Amino acid sequence: MLKIGYRTLKTGIGTALAISVAQWLHLDNFVSAGILTILCIQNTKKKSINASWSRFLACVIAMLMSGALFELISYHPAVIGLVLLIFIPITVALTISEGIVTSSVIILHVYSAGSVSLGLYENELGIILTGIGIALLMNLYMPSVETKLVEYQERIEENFYKIFCEMINYLKTNDGKWDGKEITETEKLLREAKTLAFKDVENHFLRHENLYYLYFKMREKQFYILQRILPIAASLSQTVEQGHRIADFLEELRDHIHPGNTALFYLKMLYDMKVEFEQMELPKTREEFETRAALYQFVREMEEYLQLKSSFKGIKKSRTFHTKKSATS
Repeated sequence: MLKIGYRTLKTGIGTALAISVAQWLHLDNFVSAGILTILCIQNTKKKSINASWSRFLACVIAMLMSGALFELISYHPAVIGLVLLIFIPITVALTISEGIVTSSVIILHVYSAGSVSLGLYENELGIILTGIGIALLMNLYMPSVETKLVEYQERIEENFYKIFCEMINYLKTNDGKWDGKEITETEKLLREAKTLAFKDVENHFLRHENLYYLYFKMREKQFYILQRILPIAASLSQTVEQGHRIADFLEELRDHIHPGNTALFYLKMLYDMKVEFEQMELPKTREEFETRAALYQFVREMEEYLQLKSSFKGIKKSRTFHTKKSATS
């Protein structure tokens, strides 16, 4: 079944409206207004503004330059090539190369007219303003993506919960049957979530950052740390007493995963555990030494994991996927 998105809907309606307005204004080559509208409707408001400005400036430059060269030299196809040879490098230098295609249409209009006049310039300017104006009008409305962002947040937190469960299970039972599907799934979710959050920023002119985008960036960094912690946890045998101590700590974190921020509580808990490990007797065998090294690395990684969360100011908690307490990880 065909799915029609907002951009497709706005493009269809906007193009018809632009052509109708241009025709109502009795503009020559009125269908070109529809082309401008199609090209100026973008995925976000900021992109639409940038595309509109680039095309407007490029079209005005093309209109004036082509008129001057056609009048000075002649109305000959070779002069069209000359105009483009000069015009294209200028648009690239001014970083408005998006407007090359639409400007080429304006150049051909001037060529087809056979002579330059105030009426011609007024007509072309009318086409440009109508097409761009309708596109900007259509892009005033952008659907809210907050519901989708919350869904991504919850799915990512749920996967974090499952990853913690698997680490805890291994530390307590030495059962390594986990297929690790949450790892690849979380990586994909984080990538998609950041893209959507950045799109939301682009739809707000006065907003330069988005709490959800910062949140997903923070979770992404935490996720990389979890990937480093997994082999550390796997290296700790179930016979190691400290493995159970770590498992208890991970259970605390697992049960308090949400977008709020009280990570300092867990940093204090981690510090106490670190002191406890430092007071242990010195290792007497190679196995004990390797275990102690793994424990030390684990504490360092978890400290970084929690510091990332403590530096995030937090966002309002959404509905939860399992019962949680008031703290966070």
